[in-house]
Amino acid sequence: RLRLHDGKLIKDRRYHLRTYPNCFVAKELTDWLIDHKEAPDRETGIRLMQKLMDHYIIHHVCDEHSDYKDAKLLYRFRKDDGTFPLSKDVKVFMRGQSLYEKLVSVEESILKVREENSVKYQRTFLGCEMVDWLVQEGEAENRKEAVELGRALLEHGIVQHVSNRYHFFDSDILYQFWINFRRRRRLTELLNENSSRALSESPDSPFCLRKLNPDPGNTSFLSVQTNKEIKIVSAVRRSSITSLAGNSNPYFSTTPALVFPPVAECNPKSVLKRPVTNEELLSPGAPYVKKTLTIVGDAVGWGFVVRGGRPCHIQAVDPGGPAAAAGMKVCQFVFSVNGVYVLHLDYQTISSLIMTGPRTLVMEVMEAVE
Repeated sequence: RLRLHDGKLIKDRRYHLRTYPNCFVAKELTDWLIDHKEAPDRETGIRLMQKLMDHYIIHHVCDEHSDYKDAKLLYRFRKDDGTFPLSKDVKVFMRGQSLYEKLVSVEESILKVREENSVKYQRTFLGCEMVDWLVQEGEAENRKEAVELGRALLEHGIVQHVSNRYHFFDSDILYQFWINFRRRRRLTELLNENSSRALSESPDSPFCLRKLNPDPGNTSFLSVQTNKEIKIVSAVRRSSITSLAGNSNPYFSTTPALVFPPVAECNPKSVLKRPVTNEELLSPGAPYVKKTLTIVGDAVGWGFVVRGGRPCHIQAVDPGGPAAAAGMKVCQFVFSVNGVYVLHLDYQTISSLIMTGPRTLVMEVMEAVE
């Protein structure tokens, strides 16, 4: 946006006797993207700008077009007309960027290269050091508020424990800024995000999960098609699913959580013996071990059900499905999905992350030590 302002592509323009301030012509911007090596061709340039529209960063000046069209139409950055939505996620991201810039610009910064278990980590700090700094700099009124800020940064993927085992604590545990805010980014990185729009056209995303209450002789699965409609498609593997329809497992009687959008009519009884909090899971010395599971989806999905929230747990596993083969078990807690920390999310959000992700699913789960 700033580069376009400097290049005079963003300026006041008249159309049909009306002046539209701070806008650009779509066709001219596509030319600019190609000329400045931000896009290899017009098709990619259009996809990039559509991404910005999907993220509410740009919009048509009259909001008459929901799609980005490579034509002589006027669009505008929402930051230039005050319509940019400052959601909680955006505010936390901007706060993290502000803190990072402040930390790297001071002498004797607490951000350093440190080593733990023979592994070197960039942009690291101790939890107690960060709390001290936040209070000293007036970024937080007290240590409790500083810890809450650190936890918000961790839950939004801005900082993390170096080995991804702990939440943020006021202690000598080692953390790092996961995002290097000063790294020069290119627009084409947007196309690598795990968004439903980008992956809906990808043959490598099955967009389907097992339906655990099949009718006898007519097994089917809910699948999200490229037209974004829920459609029933024929099952490829019937035997392993049909075996789950027995009465010995009453929680299989409802539609599972892993559908998009969630359509469960009621929640089955939790398989957990008692509620577990994130603090309990992440406390140093807690009786839980973290495992990484790589699950390669087959023609009908991954074969498990996730329930609950903050944290979510595995409610059911198809014994003949890919998840079971990868080592997934009932009662495990979902720590991350494809590198995204999810302990603070509900099962609907986690389900969407899984369904809009790639066929090969990488999950970190926490399992109680017996």
